[in-house]
Amino acid sequence: MRSEEEDDDPLLEEDFPDEYKTDKLSVLILLEWLSLILIIAALVCSLAIPYLRKKRLCDLMLWKWEVLVLVLICGRLVSGWIIRIIVFFIERNFLLRKRVLYFVYGVRKAVQNCLWLGLVLTTWHYLFDKKVQRETKSEVLRFVTKIMICLVVGVMLWLVKTLLVKVLASSFHVSTYFDRIQDLLFNQYLIETLSGPPLVEVRKAEEEEERIKNEVANLQNAGATIPPGLETSTLSSPHYARPIGSGLLQKSSRGKSHMISGVLSADKGEKDDKGLNISQLHKLNPKNVSAWNMKRLMNIIRHGALSTLDEKIQGSAQEYESATQIRSEYEAKVAARKIFQNVAKPGSKFIFLEDIEQFLPEDEALKTMSLFEGASESQRISKKVLKNWVVGAFRERRALALTLNDTKTAVNRLHRMVNVLVGIIIAVIWLLILEIASGKVLVFITSQLLLVAFIFGNTCKTVFEAIIFLFVIHPFDVGDRCEIDGIQMIVEEMNILTTVFLRYDNLKIIIPNIVLATKAIHNYYRSPDMGDAVEFCIHVKTPAEKIGLMKKRILSYIEHKSEHWYPDPMIVFRELEELNRVRIAIWLTHRMNHQDRGERFVRRALLVEEMVKIFNDLDIKYRLYPIHINVCSMPPVASDRLPPTWTGPASRINCQASYNKNTTNF
Repeated sequence: MRSEEEDDDPLLEEDFPDEYKTDKLSVLILLEWLSLILIIAALVCSLAIPYLRKKRLCDLMLWKWEVLVLVLICGRLVSGWIIRIIVFFIERNFLLRKRVLYFVYGVRKAVQNCLWLGLVLTTWHYLFDKKVQRETKSEVLRFVTKIMICLVVGVMLWLVKTLLVKVLASSFHVSTYFDRIQDLLFNQYLIETLSGPPLVEVRKAEEEEERIKNEVANLQNAGATIPPGLETSTLSSPHYARPIGSGLLQKSSRGKSHMISGVLSADKGEKDDKGLNISQLHKLNPKNVSAWNMKRLMNIIRHGALSTLDEKIQGSAQEYESATQIRSEYEAKVAARKIFQNVAKPGSKFIFLEDIEQFLPEDEALKTMSLFEGASESQRISKKVLKNWVVGAFRERRALALTLNDTKTAVNRLHRMVNVLVGIIIAVIWLLILEIASGKVLVFITSQLLLVAFIFGNTCKTVFEAIIFLFVIHPFDVGDRCEIDGIQMIVEEMNILTTVFLRYDNLKIIIPNIVLATKAIHNYYRSPDMGDAVEFCIHVKTPAEKIGLMKKRILSYIEHKSEHWYPDPMIVFRELEELNRVRIAIWLTHRMNHQDRGERFVRRALLVEEMVKIFNDLDIKYRLYPIHINVCSMPPVASDRLPPTWTGPASRINCQASYNKNTTNF
């Protein structure tokens, strides 16, 4: 009986790929099966025939050697059976299936080798016991036993290492990137759906397809012969079988939901994913998503691209792919224009909610309206808003794809570093088990380790702190706008030891992660909708009526631009400066954060332009007080030449002048 939690699993039948559901028959497996049959037959003969039963080889019974050869050659086959039994019981349990099965398949080879070597060691121990060693007086048996113990210990440590790396990597990806991937895949679904046919046409096509299918079935039941080509063409639907860039738009089992899939790059030999239903995407969350499905979602982002569904494009597959995939911001703008023409009514300058409901169900249409700036309040979407949204979706997907690629590279490098460390530990353990490491050898190794620690100790500390900074603290991703030491920069590339930033003038700045760990990092991308401030001064004698009218018009403009600003900004008198001017501040909140710095200043510039227009209309100006300048004395004049109206010597004349100078500053 299925548990209640199983009903919430949207991808119960797709928890792991199909290649793991069926056993692969290889030449090695055939040889193992053949060896198993032959060795068992030889073992039966050795035990049944009296002559062979007493036969000895190197002072041991012949059947013991046959058992040892059987375990050596066919032990992997038996351990594979044990793995399948474990997987069978794990698949019966829902929670284990979701959380454990991925890691079981990920380490199945290491587990299989561990079981195989364990069987070999157990067989060796019981066949070549201490009595045999005393009789043969051979050190070879003891040495071989130690070698087998070394192999078992090495395989077990390698198994633990592989399991820990996979568990930590999967947990990191789910906690860090799942929400972003889910949002981006929904954006991809919207772009593909809004660029395709409306739901009415889809339903008509489905009904027509079902009708034709029933007619063909009736004709076949009546004994009519249907040509194979005609049958294939009538039962296929061109609207859903076509791959579109990074996704596949296909019918679900109910014929109402669409499928999203990543078309993986062909140069890497990847296969196309079979698709992810949009209803399944909505049901996924960080708690119920399995490691298999998280890997599928990451592959869709890393290897796919945004695309549109253009039914008018015909021709070769290469032409079709280049025409539908969005690979640049220019193509994103072209796609936005096509979507607007496809969704909006002819001659309309806006897309309304009822237009979107022609393509999406009601709940998805309401969610779609909330994604566009100001659409939730105005219930309409302009061409500019749609263009900005499509371009933003393209930028977000490109940044996340780069982030996932850099993260995968960092994880692989970290895995190699752990491999080296575990290899050194295994080598030391082997030396201890084989008793090669005598007292002098241990002293020599310890001295060398101290020397290495003295030389590379600081480097190891730096690497460890950089790993903690990158995978535990994780303050940014590729594409995030950050402010460090008062300088705003874009994250260009993330490595284990360093991070590459781009400054406003595209200057590349490389900063070690250990240095970044000691600094305050302001991340604009991860910030919520951020505030802004505009300050200006007016004359202290400006009439209160003009000030009130000015505030009213500024508030009216901000409320009118609801797609840019939140309502109810604060307009406050901040300071009185030098008794002749008042500083006024407008504190308002953007409907975005400051990740897009250019858009922020464009909105701010529009507000400032409107304020200048308001000041000119209301004749609000900023004037200085009159400045009194008194000239009390003049420097002595060296020349004796006098103006014609002067009667005394120049050196005895004291001139005192006073004048007022009025200066007006607009």
